[in-house]
Amino acid sequence: MKLRHSARTDVGKTRDHNEDNFGVGAGEQAQQMGELLVICDGMGGHAAGEVASQIGVDTILSVYYAEAGDDRPHALEQAFTHANTQIYARGQGSMGTTGVAALLHHDALHIANVGDSRAYLIRDGAIRQISRDHSFVSDQVAAGLITADQARLSPHRNVITRALGYQPEVSVDLFRLPLQIGDAVVLSSDGLHGLVFDEEILTIVSSEEPDQAAQRLVDLANSRGGTDNITVVVAHVDALDWYGGDEPPDPDEPPHERATVELPATAPHAAAPAPAAAPAPAPAEPPAPARRTPLERRLSMLGGILAIGLLAVLLGIIVFAMNTDPVLAPGAAATPASTPAPTTVLATSAPATSAPATTPGAQPTSAPTATP
Repeated sequence: MKLRHSARTDVGKTRDHNEDNFGVGAGEQAQQMGELLVICDGMGGHAAGEVASQIGVDTILSVYYAEAGDDRPHALEQAFTHANTQIYARGQGSMGTTGVAALLHHDALHIANVGDSRAYLIRDGAIRQISRDHSFVSDQVAAGLITADQARLSPHRNVITRALGYQPEVSVDLFRLPLQIGDAVVLSSDGLHGLVFDEEILTIVSSEEPDQAAQRLVDLANSRGGTDNITVVVAHVDALDWYGGDEPPDPDEPPHERATVELPATAPHAAAPAPAAAPAPAPAEPPAPARRTPLERRLSMLGGILAIGLLAVLLGIIVFAMNTDPVLAPGAAATPASTPAPTTVLATSAPATSAPATTPGAQPTSAPTATP
């Protein structure tokens, strides 16, 4: 990772001594464990505040870089905890300091803060406050009791609710964000952001080199009264360790370990040309499932057609049988046996010489005699 950073601290226009302090990690330790930027704004009366802030900066830097292990955010938290212990042991609660630190390590930004000193991230033309103010007016803004503009003018704006050294134990806020090339990180004490608006910090840091930007911010706060000590640290991210770095990759490092940062795991394999290979010979016959499936479908359709045809024939036979008279077997009675056969009178023809038949009881009639 490559950074360009600069810092300024100023007593301001109304104070007679400076209780702010800052520190920046450097050397081989910073290359291995990350760049650590720190601001502490002390309080507690004449000399006590500047002592507390100096102990805070020195302890945070020394403890962080002395802490071994891969969990660097935990090491940063422990550095703040040790600073709180050291300041409390020195003043027994009579002095304290705010503390804000930015750790830039392995392409990530880690922020730790106690009190109302701030950390900002500037990216793509926008500024964002990363830290959270531990102050009375900040709690009122969060509760919706006052606005941010009212908090800026409140007489209680310097009352903080958390600090290093006031109590034996302290709670440290930690934040983590991924970094991008072109990002800028700004740390400030309340002597700066109490008089300079966030949009002005954005404009100056985005348009100037870190050294000129830091000085311009201090001058702007002083031009508006310089009512408190003013401290600012500005850092620009020019290159990252793994993404967009300008150093060639380590030849001993497997390529996929670098590629997985920005590419899917299959991308290297997709980009590499596949070796030419002879096409596999076609099988002598298609696989059994590919042949059986259509055949089974055809047989099922044919069977259905045959079944429908047979059913139609059978229904035709039944209908025909119902509409036709029964056929009698030879020798069978034409009528049922229980029905008596009607008496049939048969007429017999008499011979020509026979007298005509007469009906009993009828008078005979004589035939007329013809005269020859």
